[in-house]
Amino acid sequence: MHILFLSDNFAPEVNAPASRTFEHCREWVRAGHRVTVITCAPNFPKGAVFGGYRNRLWQREDMAGITVIRVWSYIARNEGFAKRILDYLSYMVTAFLAALFVRRVDVIVGTSPQFFTACAACAVSVVKRRPWVFELRDIWPESIRAVGAMKKEYVLDRLEALELFLYRKATAIVTVTHAFRENLIRRGIDAGKVHVVTNGADTARFVAMDKDVALEQALGLRDKFVLGYIGTHGMAHGLDTLIDAAVLLKQASWAQDCRLMLLGDGAHRARLVRRAHDLGLDNVVFVDTVPKEQVVRYWSILDASIIHLTKNDLFRTVIPSKLFECMAMAIPVLHGVEGESADIVKRHDVGLTFEPENPEALCEAVRRLFHDAVLRERFKRNGPHAAHTYDRAVLAQQMLAQMERLV
Repeated sequence: MHILFLSDNFAPEVNAPASRTFEHCREWVRAGHRVTVITCAPNFPKGAVFGGYRNRLWQREDMAGITVIRVWSYIARNEGFAKRILDYLSYMVTAFLAALFVRRVDVIVGTSPQFFTACAACAVSVVKRRPWVFELRDIWPESIRAVGAMKKEYVLDRLEALELFLYRKATAIVTVTHAFRENLIRRGIDAGKVHVVTNGADTARFVAMDKDVALEQALGLRDKFVLGYIGTHGMAHGLDTLIDAAVLLKQASWAQDCRLMLLGDGAHRARLVRRAHDLGLDNVVFVDTVPKEQVVRYWSILDASIIHLTKNDLFRTVIPSKLFECMAMAIPVLHGVEGESADIVKRHDVGLTFEPENPEALCEAVRRLFHDAVLRERFKRNGPHAAHTYDRAVLAQQMLAQMERLV
């Protein structure tokens, strides 16, 4: 079977869509299938093309047996709604044109969060007369409303109409949460074509390991209780809550050995760095985005991982993929996301939940974890066991089975 996959994020980028797409496609190749990915020059999250690449009309490479075609797109940082839409639209057009030259395709996949990629996949399926799968990673444009990125309701209403059109036209839909599936069914989408394949972790790469002593020393974190946030610093993530919590920890006598590390980039990072500096927070360490193969070193030095999104009903339906990586690496989780993902934390007993956007609640969770070594060990022990339920290789086979049924 020849799978044509459209995604504007792909390795060597390290965000969740890029990791999921690469790891799924790699497993499909191992299963004996041919996979072609059409993406753009790697540039997320800084909006700058990675070294060794150029933003050209057409580039081709082989990655783990996957044929990767990179097309030109308008590249912009994740700042400003108009520029981001231009970025999405340019990729939609060039990806569609490139797909016309990919021969003998059996099934087409278009992935969100932004659904202009799905528009291209839908158009390609019409031209090639092949089934297509909408991989739904985010309810978009509802997430735009949730973070207040755009106030023009009439535009969002039209985008929502396009969203529903794509759901109806898709041969099948694969969502990453059960809540997303329920959302679509409530809105009139045929339940029979909506399937759930959750996010997960590459359990062969994310494994429990000793702390990287050299890295601890380089960051000034040796013999410290390290709390870490690893991921995008964007509007949806509400990381001001972590900065507010750092203020409270700095004032607490018991927390003088606590340090907060934030690794990543995004639209709010520069402002967060300035704010921490202005507040004199010497207990906060910012680290730039690192290559994918280096991420596990930074996970290893954490005593606890903080996962956080703003307090919004939409995010009750979201399961951050980093949760599964923390579980696989035996890192206790401090989870500031309500809904389905919080249920996973509680059900598998891998961490503590706290109310989003509540720095006092976060500090109380830190205090409990800091003082209770038995609790920390229990969470660490439960994590890897639970992570095998969300092994990326198994999940890739589940999605592959859906495509094989279509073909």
